Amino acid sequence: MRLKNVPGARDVIAESSLVVHEPEKQKGNWQQVFGNDHPVHIEIGMGKGRFICEMAKTHPDINYIGIEKYSSVLLRAIQKMGEEPLPNLLFIRMDAENIDEVFGLDEVDRIYLNFSDPWPKDRHAKRRLPSKEFLARYDRFLKKDGVLEFKTDNRGLFDFAVEELPQAGWKLVKITYDLHHDEEMMQGNVMTEYEQKFSSMGNPIYKYIINR
Repeated sequence: MRLKNVPGARDVIAESSLVVHEPEKQKGNWQQVFGNDHPVHIEIGMGKGRFICEMAKTHPDINYIGIEKYSSVLLRAIQKMGEEPLPNLLFIRMDAENIDEVFGLDEVDRIYLNFSDPWPKDRHAKRRLPSKEFLARYDRFLKKDGVLEFKTDNRGLFDFAVEELPQAGWKLVKITYDLHHDEEMMQGNVMTEYEQKFSSMGNPIYKYIINR
């Protein structure tokens, strides 16, 4: 469920130093934006930012970029980080369909997709973030040895994502159909807001890690 429109959200985003405006102008220069040569990890569809904020706190030697389409949701992350901004975390408000216009060749080391919109109707399949269409976009900027991690509680979306891999030229590194009972894949796991909600209801969490 998305937050309702919040009056003034776009104004706050426009004025925030935590948000990169006109991110396409930084294509190929993200390490310079952060002022270091650390790896760049991105979360596409970050929601209120719990996951990526915690990751940035835990791993100060990695640069994180959170990407969110909805202003009302991004506002929550800005408010959260405004209390304690981190030098290795920035946000972008944009539609993920244009993601390859923002990052250059071999510029990103890791991609996170967490509880993405399932777009349940078949005619919308290409809008799903783990679809072969989006995997082709990621291929243009993810390093050759980079990986993508995907978590969801939606079994239909997860099965779809797995089925897309051979067509897109990607392969499974690890997979689980019950993350919270998989000791190996739970190591270092950071829960999102949705993950905490759905797992507390007893829903299994599905996850894969893939590369090319």
